[in-house]
Amino acid sequence: MIKSKYIIQRVEKKYMLTKDEYNWLLEELEPHISMDAYGKHTIGNIYYDTDTYELIRYSIEKPKYKEKLRLRSYGIPNTDSDVYLEIKKKYDGIVYKRRVDLTLAEAEAYLNEGMRPQKDSQILREIDYFISYYKPKPKLYLAYDRMAYFGREDSSVRITFDHNIRSREYDLSLGKGDYGVLLLDEDRYLMEIKVAGAMPIWLSEILSKLAIYPSSFSKYGNVYKKSILLDRREELCLQAY
Repeated sequence: MIKSKYIIQRVEKKYMLTKDEYNWLLEELEPHISMDAYGKHTIGNIYYDTDTYELIRYSIEKPKYKEKLRLRSYGIPNTDSDVYLEIKKKYDGIVYKRRVDLTLAEAEAYLNEGMRPQKDSQILREIDYFISYYKPKPKLYLAYDRMAYFGREDSSVRITFDHNIRSREYDLSLGKGDYGVLLLDEDRYLMEIKVAGAMPIWLSEILSKLAIYPSSFSKYGNVYKKSILLDRREELCLQAY
């Protein structure tokens, strides 16, 4: 696994859990994992897409290759806070993340007004190309509360639990607060396991023991199908009349 503050390459598997499964699993995992330094924290994201939601529409078709652009913060930032502008790509089951850190003011000026930051890097030039090709606009705010853990024997093993996944299609700035409409019932947790390649044997045995299996779940994709797509269809029907 390639992993740094700015470049990440790994396999990611998702699992949808009930509250009981979440509690049982944590009990089984406890001897093998430690909580990371952040403890429970909130992650906010602004997803950028084309006017016709081309990126997410293509993504939910489950192609071999897909990509997305998002702006991410940890907590609610002010204009001078550091945020991360990130391209996330997935090819043949491998996730690649490439990101740059900017202040919120720099990031919004770049993305929303075309004012490029003074700093330069290979990753920023890749984002330049993405923006020039897709001409994306802010489309969705999505936040969740996360508990993150790493393996005690192998710290490259990462396990996260996301709860209270919420979103809105207005006030599309990370600085506007982390409120929104819940995507799932309050007793649902989304677990992600992130590893370099093969899953550790102890982890596979625990998942098998509790009959917990992977599921395909995209936060942005499910908001799109549950809310945005319905609104777009209604709008198109009204336009037809």
